Amino acid sequence: MTTTTTIRTPEDHATNLILHGDCIEAMRRMPAQSVDFILTDPPYLVNYRDRTGRTLPNDRDSNWLMPAMAEVFRVLKQNRLMVCFYGWPRADDFLNAWRSAGFHPVGHFVFRKSYTSSAKFMKCQHEQAYLLAKGRPPLPKNPLPDVQRLFYTGNALHPTQKAVVSLVPLVRAFTLPDELVLDPFCGSASSCAAALLTGRNYLGVEMDDAYHAAASLRMERVQERIARKRSFPAIPTAA
Repeated sequence: MTTTTTIRTPEDHATNLILHGDCIEAMRRMPAQSVDFILTDPPYLVNYRDRTGRTLPNDRDSNWLMPAMAEVFRVLKQNRLMVCFYGWPRADDFLNAWRSAGFHPVGHFVFRKSYTSSAKFMKCQHEQAYLLAKGRPPLPKNPLPDVQRLFYTGNALHPTQKAVVSLVPLVRAFTLPDELVLDPFCGSASSCAAALLTGRNYLGVEMDDAYHAAASLRMERVQERIARKRSFPAIPTAA
């Protein structure tokens, strides 16, 4: 079963946890250069509210953005990558924060949707994320297309819940088995599930009480699913 806890000290070197608290404080307790890949979907700074009235913590101002990205950069290993979703209305804020931290963009993903999330001047049918480098990461053996599909989840666990199946290719492309994937804004823990289901370790941080509880329960179910699969190995076929 996945263990959930409050923020631990760096000496614990704990993984496969959903930490409950502020991600800046959580990362400050982590050793420098201890993470292999970061996959995250932070608040877009647009004061988002879904159709049921759910909101996101820290989505009204950008005071947290630069210090959070500075810590993200510090805990990421040299010559490694981060994929970070962002909202286009505040693209300048995100780019300034990434560059101030030390990242440089090396790619940009567009995730096309099969549905319209909102409609004003145009129908919004995509999301986007930058691929950001610390140092000079090696090129992947099989580069991903820069246009990916974002499957609809129904957002039952979180108002901006990403589909695990849409995140798995990112984890596989930029990590190796047993490496550590960090999501400091883990929400419903889709990135953590993608990491665990592909044989990687994960560490998530979520500050909202309800979303943290939902993410923790979700990761327990993922752990149970993996354990059941391992307990019933495939029967070998006759030669």
